[in-house]
Amino acid sequence: MTSLTPQTSRRVLVTLLIRPIRTIGARALGMLEFVGGVGYLLADTFLAIRRGLIAGRGRRMGWRSLWEQMVRVGVRSVPIVVLVLFCIGAILALQISPILKDYGAVARTGDIISIAVFRELGPLVAGVVLTGFAGASIAAELGTMVVSEEIEALEAEAISPVRFLVLPRVLATIVMMVCVSVIANLSCVWGGLVVSDYALGITPRQYLNHTFAAIKVRDFITGLIKAGVFGGLISSFACYLGLNVTGGAQCVGVATTRTVVLTSVAVIIVDLMFTSVFYMLKL
Repeated sequence: MTSLTPQTSRRVLVTLLIRPIRTIGARALGMLEFVGGVGYLLADTFLAIRRGLIAGRGRRMGWRSLWEQMVRVGVRSVPIVVLVLFCIGAILALQISPILKDYGAVARTGDIISIAVFRELGPLVAGVVLTGFAGASIAAELGTMVVSEEIEALEAEAISPVRFLVLPRVLATIVMMVCVSVIANLSCVWGGLVVSDYALGITPRQYLNHTFAAIKVRDFITGLIKAGVFGGLISSFACYLGLNVTGGAQCVGVATTRTVVLTSVAVIIVDLMFTSVFYMLKL
């Protein structure tokens, strides 16, 4: 075996030290580029709202497209959101009741479920569900349009892709995310009520009385604020990744997968940030 010279050993050591730094730097630059790209897209989208409202005929925002996206993103996701949140409410009731029973406070099951749902679980779980339901489909649709050169065709006809494609999807997702979050809250409370009535010996009247006593208006409003922000995150990430597809059909699949993963992580991180701020403000 040949031994390495001191100069070669130094080069190997420097390479081993620099390689992870380069990797971390490249990842950090890529993340900054992604965040900046999403920010620019959102800025262009909100500018397109103003232009779409005051522009002349033929350049205004496509209201029909907005209604179609609202149905596609929100209305069609309602059954799965109701099913998931109903089951979560039932699970919470079954898991909480044995602990409360030790303290003689089984009747307070509705208090805990309602607070947890209206503040956190309703918007968060609805956002995760819409990430897979709406975010993935938006990214796949726009990515397919990029691959088939439909975006270039729009630009060749002086039609803004942001106004024509991105704006209706972003607005529809924000609005319907808020609406779906309300439905998610009610579904989860309903699931806890059913289990409490049939398994825990708590009457619906008792359950609802404790629920209304525990929930404050600020709990409902803070949850809706979170839901609106989650909707903006889901739609902006999906549109950005879809519009930046390069290559063929395989790249469309990669963009769709990245949309689901990145949006799910972003929703959870932003939820933590909101919760921390609301906690410090004692909201």
